[in-house]
Amino acid sequence: MKHILVLLVFLFAFQSSSAQLFTKERVANPVDNIDQKLLTWGYFIGFNQYDFNFDYNEDLKDILVDESSGFHLGLIGDLRINDHLNLRLEPGVFFTTRNLVYDESYFQGTDYNDADLLREVKSTYVHIPLLLKVSTKRINNFKPFIVGGVSTALNLSSNQDNPNDNSSGEFRMIKNTYFYEIGFGIDFYLEYFKFTPSIRGIFSMDNEIIQDVDPNSPWTGNVAKMQTRGVFINFTFQ
Repeated sequence: MKHILVLLVFLFAFQSSSAQLFTKERVANPVDNIDQKLLTWGYFIGFNQYDFNFDYNEDLKDILVDESSGFHLGLIGDLRINDHLNLRLEPGVFFTTRNLVYDESYFQGTDYNDADLLREVKSTYVHIPLLLKVSTKRINNFKPFIVGGVSTALNLSSNQDNPNDNSSGEFRMIKNTYFYEIGFGIDFYLEYFKFTPSIRGIFSMDNEIIQDVDPNSPWTGNVAKMQTRGVFINFTFQ
């Protein structure tokens, strides 16, 4: 269903703009002046896929991350610096799920069942990035750009304050995480608004795992560092 929605959005954008993009005619409407305004606003929707990168204390089999696509939405505040530079604040809410699959070798010498080999990590992030957008010169009705910056995220599902750990089935992460981000996209100037598809990678700068009480825990004992990384596909309307 999500892939169908992505396709429909792209088809809508293409149908609305194809007649304009490949001619020398520029759209003549209020959108022409949007890039000259000091402050502009908008919103975005999109899809995400989060992963974990692990560093280990011992050379055991990797913890596998079964990824699934998530959904996000948010607002945009854009500050114009000059014709090619914009400073952007993009607060949003992101929903995602990752399943951690442990190898049986982590549980040698202990009693375990199939449920112990799997940890479902559901996350709801309040994600706030501060980004610098670097654009080329506008070409007819589109303008490519790259974007990068830093962000912070509050994980509302972290379980950080939960006194129970994996021995009770609770996988815990820190609440606040800092990221760096980099991506690219294209602004399309349509008749009544500016539509922007983009893709962005994010990379955590923090160790996000909270160790279990037992230092030899099969779930956390061999994990030296766990950091989120992910990919966002955004559709922006301004």
